[in-house]
Amino acid sequence: MKGQNRNVTPLKFLLAGPRGIMLPSKQGYSQSGATHSRPEVAEGLKVPSHLTNRDLKKSFDVLILFTLVIARVRIDTLADLVLPQRHENVRELVGGWWPTASLELLADWFSDPVTLSLISVAFGLTVFYMVTDAASDFLGERRTYQFKLGLIYAIIVVLVFGKSLLLIGLRHITGPAAYTHDGGVIQTEATIQFFLAGKNPYIEDYLKTPMAEWGIDFRTALYHYPYLPWTFIFSTPFYLLSQATLGWFDQRFVYLLLFALTLLLAQSLAASLPEKLLAVMLVGLNPILASDVIFGQNDSFVLFWVVLSVWLLRWGQQSQRERQGYLLGSLAYGLACASKPTAWFLAPFWFLFLVRDEWGQHLIPPRERWLSLGKTLLQRAWPLVVAMLLVVGPWFVWSPEAMFDDVWRWSAGAAEQPYQIRGWGLSNFILAFQLVPDRLAYWPFWITEVMVAGPLLVLLLWRQSRQNTLGTMLYGYVALLFAFFYVSRFLNENYLGYLAAVLTLALLVDETRGNEEAKRRGNDTIWT
Repeated sequence: MKGQNRNVTPLKFLLAGPRGIMLPSKQGYSQSGATHSRPEVAEGLKVPSHLTNRDLKKSFDVLILFTLVIARVRIDTLADLVLPQRHENVRELVGGWWPTASLELLADWFSDPVTLSLISVAFGLTVFYMVTDAASDFLGERRTYQFKLGLIYAIIVVLVFGKSLLLIGLRHITGPAAYTHDGGVIQTEATIQFFLAGKNPYIEDYLKTPMAEWGIDFRTALYHYPYLPWTFIFSTPFYLLSQATLGWFDQRFVYLLLFALTLLLAQSLAASLPEKLLAVMLVGLNPILASDVIFGQNDSFVLFWVVLSVWLLRWGQQSQRERQGYLLGSLAYGLACASKPTAWFLAPFWFLFLVRDEWGQHLIPPRERWLSLGKTLLQRAWPLVVAMLLVVGPWFVWSPEAMFDDVWRWSAGAAEQPYQIRGWGLSNFILAFQLVPDRLAYWPFWITEVMVAGPLLVLLLWRQSRQNTLGTMLYGYVALLFAFFYVSRFLNENYLGYLAAVLTLALLVDETRGNEEAKRRGNDTIWT
């Protein structure tokens, strides 16, 4: 190389990246490695194409899965540290069939033997995933996809469903206030019992339920049920069935079932095979959402109904049954709204999507079209209204004051026993600058919510009016809800896991490409 090209310094070589080095030419430096004023120099310095890492970009899903599995395992092992009796309880749970010597050899302060075994199985499956990816040229696209998809589901079963069932078993042998979340499991089970006894969960307090044994401070949820009735109405048949067959019930049975269905729906919503893999792993191994499922927070419950509503819209488009898709999708979305107020923030984007064929690309259509748009929206969205009236209406009529106090005043900080100021958002600055005397004090977060969410809603609706797709609709929902929670009284970590799952679908769903893909495959099932 001596005397051939003194302008090619080590720095320029490194900056060129994997596709070749920067070579001087009459036009300056080029990264292609193919142009040079002296061809023999270019030929001598050019990196052979077969040595580039371009093909490795096909393995991007391996990186995502590897990172998610590591994050999932790390979060689980850290969460185990707050369960001081887990080693003794695990021995009690599995001691009847797991050899004592084996349990002693697996004893580790960091985690229990069952969790360590699940972790080892998950990493073993990840190894098989990498091997499958390396053999993709031999296996072919379809078979590689099938193997990878099966391995992703197997990892989710091990890390999420396996861990959930472990905590369910530990709770069963220790007590109803252990190894679970307060509101999503303990309180929801109590509301089911109130419901079956003919009592109003929004009037009753929870001082004589297992909720009273859970938590240390700021236990104001003992006086409020902040969720909407579909959470306990839908779960009641499962409660009765489980009591009749097992003699006991854990609300996570419902969450696990709906989470499994959510994964199938997410897989179907993504257009291409690589995107289907990403959809399943990003939702199923979502670091925070998966923990919510394991411990029993109810975000996966409302997520299912939101994803089902979007899937039904997509189904209507693909099968040329748009009217049925609008009606069934609105019904499913109505049930989401009757489950938790977080679903309400999708409403403006949902309504705009339902009339996209008549709305046009204007933020505000001409006034003479308002009546026609209203009729179209009513024709397509009426099941949403009916669902809310049938599910929420009776409880609101029974005691509007009690429901309003539980669902709205408590979270807004205006109730007699309010929810505390906490989380990962603007509320920390309110505490840091001592703008309130304590965490339970009232502060007018509605001002920041309106100031931020109002203009942002206009911007997001304007964007959706110009590109009115399912992806844009879901993206607007995520952006609005995230900004609202950031400037509100609390931004809890479980909201971020939920938002990340919806954002995953927003970026991967595409009804146009989905139509083409469905036509190419000749089917529109959720199994591909």
